[in-house]
Amino acid sequence: MPEHRLLIAGDRRPSRNGATLPLVSPVSELEIGRIAAATREDLEDAVRAAEAGFAKWRAVPAWDRGRILRRAGELIRERADAIAAGITAETGKPFAEAKGETMAAADQFEWYAEEARRIYGQVIPGRNPDQRMAVLYEPVGVCVALTAWNFPALLPARKMAAALAAGCSVIVKPAAETPGAALALAGACLDAGVPAEAVSVVNGDPAFVSEVLVTAPAVRKVSLTGSVRVGRIVLRLAAEGVKRVSMELGGHAPVIVHADADPVAAAEVLAAAKFRNCGQVCISPSRFFVHRSIEREFAETFATVARAAVVGDGAEPGVTMGPLIARRALDRTLELVADAVGRGAELLAGGARPAHLNAGHFVQPTVLGAVPPDSRIMAEEPFAPVAPIVGFDDPADAISRANALPFGLAGYVFSNDIERAQRTLEALEVGMVGVNEVLLATAEGPFGGVKESGFGREGGSLGIADYLSPKFVRQKLVETRR
Repeated sequence: MPEHRLLIAGDRRPSRNGATLPLVSPVSELEIGRIAAATREDLEDAVRAAEAGFAKWRAVPAWDRGRILRRAGELIRERADAIAAGITAETGKPFAEAKGETMAAADQFEWYAEEARRIYGQVIPGRNPDQRMAVLYEPVGVCVALTAWNFPALLPARKMAAALAAGCSVIVKPAAETPGAALALAGACLDAGVPAEAVSVVNGDPAFVSEVLVTAPAVRKVSLTGSVRVGRIVLRLAAEGVKRVSMELGGHAPVIVHADADPVAAAEVLAAAKFRNCGQVCISPSRFFVHRSIEREFAETFATVARAAVVGDGAEPGVTMGPLIARRALDRTLELVADAVGRGAELLAGGARPAHLNAGHFVQPTVLGAVPPDSRIMAEEPFAPVAPIVGFDDPADAISRANALPFGLAGYVFSNDIERAQRTLEALEVGMVGVNEVLLATAEGPFGGVKESGFGREGGSLGIADYLSPKFVRQKLVETRR
């Protein structure tokens, strides 16, 4: 069994007291490794290293930072098969999905390799002939990246690449369920030439590690991908030190399928997106509002796709959907389905554990029709392969229900009418919208939400902004007296 050690100042080491946590496979429910559990002293070492790393890394010229980050992206691509195999072992997701995620992580480094050279300031015209004004952008300092388990390579990559491009140092705390990918990304950064002190990876008890790092005086920026509950905790911790914070806290993405959309084509595209990563995607389409005239055909197609899925260990050929990450997620999924059916929803596909799998956190892809509005699944993010479908007659009513929740990460619109699609996307209270499209996450686009789904953006030209501090300079030209 592998032991995932701490990575601090280039040293892969056990925790000071030798403490470890188990790494458990969601496929077999058996222990497949150990994770070093950082002590307070370990975390303080990481912060001190990051301070030293920041001083070194910020002094590296932007063109050189870009060259190093581009090389890190190349190394990630060269090592993609090994990284993806580790992701599949830890999450159970199909290897093809894990490989695609790894390549997307490399995209982040390549994108920010270019952005490092484009940190532009401003020149402001002075009011007087002897006055000069400008705005400079400087790296914010030591950053902490707290990431989730559902995309263990892509989520750290977004934070690491942007922070390093800006000239910051970064301490990554990956999810305890999936530590391997973050360590691999950090290894690629070090091998590419990032100073050893500028990138650390630590793990352990999530609440303890987060509190120590977020409250450390030297830390000036915290980026979190996690739940709303965890986001509130981190915000309170960061407020004590007036830290800069960016939050991606998930959502409950509405989908509005208008009467003029092709119900079969829309259902096929949306079902593939819904069941990707076993539904454990923060921007996963998860509330389906379908015009009554095409509701039945849409639902039947969705159910057909669900029944065709091959559920199992993602390391096995032909498997298209792996397990949920934990037993508690499986139990909650079955509770949400039972609640909806108990309130009158129609079970069109799935709804139970696969009969042929005796171990693991597996559940059948599930489709629910005519879901009552008071069902829990219409208010609670399922984070599971369950699709609740609701019919509508009035598009205004569908938009109202789509906006009724406190979440606002992503939304989707399917329509062949340009005006209708445009008015709908403008009305949705979300940070990202896909129109006849479900692939929103891309290195060149800003990723993030509104309302309780968080604030700040990752990716695109906006993604580096959260790691930079503007410095205003006002200068008076003084005549030299000879």
